[in-house]
Amino acid sequence: MPLHSDDSSNKRPLETDDSDSNPKKRVPDEGQTDDEIASGGGPTDEPKFFNGVEISKLTKRQLKKYKKCLKWQEIKKEKRAKERLRTKEKRIQAKLNNVDLGPSRKQLKKMKMKDSPCKIGVCIDLSFDDLMIDKDMAKTIKQILRVYTANRRADAPMQLSLTSFNGRSKTEMAKHHGYENWDINFCEEDYSQVFPKEKLVYLSSESDNVITELEQDKVYIIGGLVDHNFHKGICYNKAVEQGIAHGQLPINEYFWLNHRKVLTINQVFEILLRVSEGKTFKEAIESILPKRIEKTIAVKESDDEVDEEKTSVNSDQDDENTS
Repeated sequence: MPLHSDDSSNKRPLETDDSDSNPKKRVPDEGQTDDEIASGGGPTDEPKFFNGVEISKLTKRQLKKYKKCLKWQEIKKEKRAKERLRTKEKRIQAKLNNVDLGPSRKQLKKMKMKDSPCKIGVCIDLSFDDLMIDKDMAKTIKQILRVYTANRRADAPMQLSLTSFNGRSKTEMAKHHGYENWDINFCEEDYSQVFPKEKLVYLSSESDNVITELEQDKVYIIGGLVDHNFHKGICYNKAVEQGIAHGQLPINEYFWLNHRKVLTINQVFEILLRVSEGKTFKEAIESILPKRIEKTIAVKESDDEVDEEKTSVNSDQDDENTS
């Protein structure tokens, strides 16, 4: 039976440990990489090491980099807070003006690829890890994040897969906590081991085959590679060697560009997504192409004559490229 004291005057406040009531400022743990520090990931005890080197033994250059990472961590927190505020204000204004901002995050979580009426497959081939430096590997994953976002926001998501998802690509993706729960088919195997050969179509600007429509039972492969200029034709050659179908988007059917037709991973995916939603290839390509490019639009008339209309629209061009 518990004992009770009738003398309330003898009660004393609970003693606390001064070290707990005044915690030290949380900083990254020892051995964290630059990206982990910048993202705030990992343990939060005071570090003794930075990239495997004791803090007290860092060179001036390393110490400068370490402080820069800590500063970036704080800036990132501020940017996220501001972004949340902007999003909140945007939704308030949209509600007042009866503007549809698309599905909410809660609604997006309910939309799954398996339930989508669109059965067109898109596979990103991540077998080029050894051809990219760390910076380009990070760019590749960043573009894949944009692909995922676009697909999640679609009314009818395409069937998205990542193949050869191992090694450096998996390590880089692991920096994005919780990615395992994303609505993507993650496959460590090569696409040739995942899909029937007759369903595969590798997209490459070097191919002579022009794709004019998307087929529901096909899987369109996008090469997961940036810095393509050093590896021209690598996706096309891979398709030829493996004996699988290949093709290029019909950019030349509507546009004459003054340079090689290379788009980012997410640009290629978004063109496919727009076409799957009912747009023509011309409409989809025109909405996605970097508008800063000086281009000539070919408008095909009913009598097969071509009326050339030169247009130049200023806007930013994404310089992260893929085959």
